[in-house]
Amino acid sequence: MRYENPLHLAEEAAGLDLLADNRIALGISRGSPEPADKGWESFGYTADEPNGADMARAKWDRFLHAIDGHQMATAAPAGQQYPNLYHPGTPLPVFPHSEGLRRRIWWGSGTNASAEQAARDGVNLMSSTLVSEADGSSLGEIQARQIQFFREAWKQAGHDWNPRVSVSRSIFPLVTERDHQLFGLHGESRDQIGSIEGATRTTFGRSYAAEPDVLIEQLKADPAIALADTLMLTIPNVLGVEVNLSILQNFAEHVAPALGWVPSTEGPVSGYTLD
Repeated sequence: MRYENPLHLAEEAAGLDLLADNRIALGISRGSPEPADKGWESFGYTADEPNGADMARAKWDRFLHAIDGHQMATAAPAGQQYPNLYHPGTPLPVFPHSEGLRRRIWWGSGTNASAEQAARDGVNLMSSTLVSEADGSSLGEIQARQIQFFREAWKQAGHDWNPRVSVSRSIFPLVTERDHQLFGLHGESRDQIGSIEGATRTTFGRSYAAEPDVLIEQLKADPAIALADTLMLTIPNVLGVEVNLSILQNFAEHVAPALGWVPSTEGPVSGYTLD
């Protein structure tokens, strides 16, 4: 959001949602640390906080108001607009408008606090392969708590619909010899604790790479996967379409059924939901 014009994004999101018959699944976040020093300033934006979080929050609030159809401008006085288009002073929302779009928006949360805020905002929760919390617990344990914080805050907010929660994992089923050559070295990886933005202690999730029967048992033991209703697979897109398609097919055919997950018809091709 630090780089986006919130009203332009609202128009694009609504237009895409209408074209996709209300099947959009749009993930939005403040944005990860970057190599540019206050790169958003090159796009004409300013922020008080060094990481731009305050500006991203303000844009996010404006985006939500826009997609909900609230007034974003006022019709021009007579003589400054096309004849009979709008009565002067008429409240104007952004166009197009897609009813219920907020229910198809996901906030990318990196902390327990932002997960609770996402619940208060009335959007779905998306938790990636790193979380800015670190106490020695595994990523799955930390995300499980994050999900619980989100769902409790959702109840307290009193929304009238049930949100979706996704977690992301790097998962490579080793089915063929090529799979072993490309991803076999990831099999012994572990969650790591590091820092981002200078001081924030962060838990970085491991990669899962093993034969399908081993993967199934490993993923069953992941508490966040057990609590989530959507699993997003992160894939190495630099390796090209064919390799990534084989990763998704291997997961769909050899791993997902044993976990009770099926390919999602409501989100990206790399999404899985509980059956």
